[in-house]
Amino acid sequence: MTSTYGGDVEVSAHGLPEWLLPVVRLAETIEPRQLSRFLPPSQGGGRPSAVLVLFGEGADGPELLLMERSGSLRSHAGQPSFPGGALDPEDGDPDEEGPLRAALREAEEETGLDPSGVQVFAVLPRLYIPVSGFVVTPVLGWWRRPSPVGAVDPAETARVFTVPVADLTDPANRATTVHPSGHRGPAFLVGSALVWGFTAGVIDRILHFAGWERPWDRAKHVSLDWRA
Repeated sequence: MTSTYGGDVEVSAHGLPEWLLPVVRLAETIEPRQLSRFLPPSQGGGRPSAVLVLFGEGADGPELLLMERSGSLRSHAGQPSFPGGALDPEDGDPDEEGPLRAALREAEEETGLDPSGVQVFAVLPRLYIPVSGFVVTPVLGWWRRPSPVGAVDPAETARVFTVPVADLTDPANRATTVHPSGHRGPAFLVGSALVWGFTAGVIDRILHFAGWERPWDRAKHVSLDWRA
């Protein structure tokens, strides 16, 4: 699968490691409602944004790149997340190449990664974050040429870290958490962090539809202030 968005941002699954092929297949077939019940408003609206769901190969096997947002931010403060953010005008059309450019640009700005080492191989359906009004496009990437990463601006990013997929699929690290709104969702206790909310929801669905999910105790609950 190879396509081009806006003439200069290539999306290609050529040459990916075999273990990533289930993710390619799910991206080709998944429906928005299979990812989340929170979808963009039918009447339009919401702020276009994108996140980079970046898979790499680390010392402990396949892994995902995550970051922890600064505790001083106005939106989603202190929350682990994928790199990403709102589209800027220079990113281009939100319906074409804009989300791909934004995901790579934001990842570079937040983590310092070299976007030339990232192979974008798929895009998932747009989702919605009601609390912030973001319409988010998850952009899937393969870190074919890793580069050093770290918190570029402490005012935005507290830390950058990778999490082995094996840790994400370990039932001991899985739980359910309750958002202040009352919504219950999956959570992961990994990398000395509690991953919850939108990010955990996307990870959960990828694990499920890629066939990587292992049975876990959904009755196990963890508080958002789990460190207290």
